Amino acid sequence: MKLNIKAALLSGLVLPGLGQFASGRRVRGGILLVLANIFLLAAVFLLLREMGPVFVEAKLTGKVDAAAIAAKVSRGAPAARALLACFAGLWCFAVVDALFDRGPRRDDTPGE
Repeated sequence: MKLNIKAALLSGLVLPGLGQFASGRRVRGGILLVLANIFLLAAVFLLLREMGPVFVEAKLTGKVDAAAIAAKVSRGAPAARALLACFAGLWCFAVVDALFDRGPRRDDTPGE
């Protein structure tokens, strides 16, 4: 399998940045991995922060109120949606970058 196709599959199916690691671009792959994790973890944190009181209320009362869940998610959702959109853009960039890379280069070595 060609290196570019393997790299694009790694970035597209596993995690953005892994394809760059496979093609020898460790700095770019590391940056993409860190950004992907930041976007995902921040979005999950924002949603869980809004959902915390709903979970506590459901645990205490024993019933889940769908309207309360929808209200809490809609209040915290714009920021989480923006973070997930950034993640989707990063994912697309990683796949295209890995697919159209011109060959293995080491962008983390000084003097090159």
